Amino acid sequence: MPETEQQYFVPKGSIVREIWGKADNIMFIFAASAAEFALNKAVDWLYFTGKLPADPLGRLFSTVSYARMIIYSDYDGAIAAINRINAIHAGVEQARGAQIPDWAYRDVLFMLIDYSVRAFELLDRELTDDEKEEVFDVFYSVGLQMGLKDMPFNYRQWTDVRVQHLQQHLLKSNFAIDLFKQYKKHLGPIRYQLLKQVQLLMLPPDAKKLLPITKVSYLSPIISFYKLSRLLKLDGVLKEAILPAEYKDQIKALDTD
Repeated sequence: MPETEQQYFVPKGSIVREIWGKADNIMFIFAASAAEFALNKAVDWLYFTGKLPADPLGRLFSTVSYARMIIYSDYDGAIAAINRINAIHAGVEQARGAQIPDWAYRDVLFMLIDYSVRAFELLDRELTDDEKEEVFDVFYSVGLQMGLKDMPFNYRQWTDVRVQHLQQHLLKSNFAIDLFKQYKKHLGPIRYQLLKQVQLLMLPPDAKKLLPITKVSYLSPIISFYKLSRLLKLDGVLKEAILPAEYKDQIKALDTD
């Protein structure tokens, strides 16, 4: 492949690299994803191995590492990372003797599209239509490489399908209730409250109404202060306040110069 931007799965200069190059964007993306994972009707698959409820924060950083490998690696490296994800899922399916529903895979890609956009617009600026299309294109390409079918073809079509998925695939189950208890156990009461407040800011209405939490966020007025802290280079202190101290190095590693 020639020495051009096309040697990367996600070209240099892409808005996706900008979004996923900031630790706070990633943390907001996965705070929201943590809620939607819990509410998804396929959450029993996350409980099958026991790894998610046993170590939700460790699983978060594991998932982040795969996402960033895809976004920042060269093309071959990104494809290798996607293939490893497929292999892991295939192993779980073989162990359980069943297949993960195709719609569950699409749900994961859909939430990454949605929350990438929402996090950046909440913490940075509004995205243009072309930038939103670019975000969609990256995760659409991941879906194709994973062999997923019935994917929407563009961002506009995705917005309609996303609403349908939220209405059809979310449920406040016993698994969801237990997973939120695990989040609280591993984060502690104060950080857990912060998690819930971020989720209230980030989740779409169909997901938010199922959350086992209050429906009003007091975090909105703080966002402006947080944006200012970025300019003053004080945001690192706030990031470390959100997650336990043992994840300090991982948090710093999320920021890409």
